[in-house]
Amino acid sequence: MRQNTPSSERKEALSGADALTEALRERVREMIWTLADGELSEVLRAGGYERTANRQGYRHGSRIRELSAGLGKSTIKIPRGRLLSEAGEVEWRSRLLPRYQRRAASVDAALMGAYLSGANQRRIKGAHSSLLRGSPLSKSAISRVVGRLKSLFESWRSRSLKEERIEVLYLDAIALRVRIAKKVVSVPVLVALGVLKDGQKRVLDLDLLSSESTCAWGDFLGGLIERGLQRPKLCVIDGNKGLRAAIGQSWPEVLVQRCVVHKLRNLERYIPKHALEEMREDFHRITQAEGLSLAKEAYAAFIAKWEKQAPKVADSLREAGEELLTFYRFPSCQWKSLRTTNAIERLNGEFRRRVKTQGSLSNTQAAELLLFGLLATEQIRMRRIDGWQQLGQVPETLTQAA
Repeated sequence: MRQNTPSSERKEALSGADALTEALRERVREMIWTLADGELSEVLRAGGYERTANRQGYRHGSRIRELSAGLGKSTIKIPRGRLLSEAGEVEWRSRLLPRYQRRAASVDAALMGAYLSGANQRRIKGAHSSLLRGSPLSKSAISRVVGRLKSLFESWRSRSLKEERIEVLYLDAIALRVRIAKKVVSVPVLVALGVLKDGQKRVLDLDLLSSESTCAWGDFLGGLIERGLQRPKLCVIDGNKGLRAAIGQSWPEVLVQRCVVHKLRNLERYIPKHALEEMREDFHRITQAEGLSLAKEAYAAFIAKWEKQAPKVADSLREAGEELLTFYRFPSCQWKSLRTTNAIERLNGEFRRRVKTQGSLSNTQAAELLLFGLLATEQIRMRRIDGWQQLGQVPETLTQAA
C-alpha cells in the first residue's frame, strides 16, 4: 500500500539533509546570545556577577523566542534584565531584537520583494519556505510588512526638491484599475521623472488623481514647485491638452517637446492601411533629419502633400506645431532620448507589468504604495539618458530660443 510522503519530507528528499544549515543555525543562536548579552551588560554597566558601584540593574534569567532569519526559523535564548530608575524597576528591552519581532529585517525585505513582484500569499510562502520553515505567514503579517511603506512614502512625497537640479522633466500618467466607492474604475497616476546633470533619472513624485485635466496636472506641478523644484530646461510630454495647459500656467517660458511616437500613432488613425508606410516615411523625414532646418523643410513638405490626400493628417501635425521639433535645439547626441517619452514609458511599463498580477487594487493608497514600493526596493532601475555628458551645457540655440 502506497503511503503519502509529508511535504517537508519530500522537500528534504529533493534537497538532501541539511546538516550544514543546522550547524550554522546553532552558531547563529550563540552569536545572538553573545550580542544580546553584551548589549545588556552595556546598559547595566556591569557584566555577569560583577559588583560595581555604577551598576544600573541586574540580570534575571532568560527567555525563549522564535526568530526567522536567513537560515530559517530558529529557537533562540536571550537574556533578561531589570533596570533601576527613579520610577522603580523596569524590564530591559533589547534594541537588537525589539519586542514581538519574529522575523529578521532581511526576511521582511524578501517578503516585500516577492509581494511587489506580484506573488500572492500562497506563492510567497512556497517560494520562501526555507526562510519561513515552521513560521506562520498570515495576510495580516504581509500587510504589516507592506504597511511600513506608508511612512516612507509620506516622507518621500513631502521631501524638499530645492537641491534637485533637473535638466529635463518627463511627465506622463499610467492608468490603474482601483476599487473606489465599491466600484472598480480606471484612474490615472500622474508621474514626474526628472533627469539630473549626470544623466541619472529620478522619480520626483507620483499621485493618483481622478483625471488628467488641466486642474489635476496644475495641482501636481504646483506641488513640485512648492517643494522647491526649479524650472527645467525642457519638458517632454505626450499630446494631453490638460498637461500642456498646466505647463504653460506653471512655467510659461519653458521649452516643450511633444513625443514624436505619440504623434505618429495619432496620425495613423487618419490613414488607410495601404498608405501607412508612405506616411510613416514622410513623418520620419521630419523627426529623424540631420538638423532643424532640414526637419522644417520636411515638415512643410508633409503638410503640402497630405493636406490634399488626407486633410485630417495635416491638421493633426499642425496641432503639435514646432514643439515636435524642440529636441533639435539640443546636442545631437541627446536627440534620441529627448524626442520621445520613452524614458517614462519604460518606467510605466514596469508598473503595468506588476499590476497585471492583480485584477484591481483595493484602494487609492494601495495603488500609490505599490508603485512607490517598486521604486523604494530598487526593483525598477533606469539607465542614464543618451548624451548626458553635455546636459550641463546650455546650447547657444537654446539660449536664443528662451
